[in-house]
Amino acid sequence: MRNLIAILRGIHPHEVIPITEVLLDAGIASIEVPMNSPEPFQSIEILLKNFKNKGIFGAGTVLNLEQVKTLADIGAEMVVSPNCNPAVITATKTAGMLSFPGVMTPTECFTALDAGADGLKFFPGDILQPQGLKAIQAVLPTGLNCIAVGGAKPDQIAEWISAGATGFGIGSALYKAGD
Repeated sequence: MRNLIAILRGIHPHEVIPITEVLLDAGIASIEVPMNSPEPFQSIEILLKNFKNKGIFGAGTVLNLEQVKTLADIGAEMVVSPNCNPAVITATKTAGMLSFPGVMTPTECFTALDAGADGLKFFPGDILQPQGLKAIQAVLPTGLNCIAVGGAKPDQIAEWISAGATGFGIGSALYKAGD
């Protein structure tokens, strides 16, 4: 599976509709609003109200169970974290949402998978690099959804895919606050 997750860090609720329309028209149908954005829950609610069934919408930078509960209450479909917190993963899956925790080591990968993660967010990609992912792939289950985030540059896409990346989280290359 090859996919892109658009990371709309810093987006304001009044901006989400026109920006999401452009992303959906471009074929990008997975969108996260990071928790450290202004009014992230409101932005996600707007996405779900206006674009339900046209994509997968959720939150990034999810760090705790309170955020997971609020996301579940508003109907979010995806939780992306910068870290590997088994309690957050378990709560996310219990609530019926997709879980993509941040990992960098084999220990974190297997901790995330044991907790029920749907895929792994290899973060930060600019530190791990494709050769790091390739080395870790040697011990991971085949067919795993592996998303490179944080430094997966366009000139390296083929190298990342060759190393086992199935998708990419793209932030500032797609959207910068105020765009």
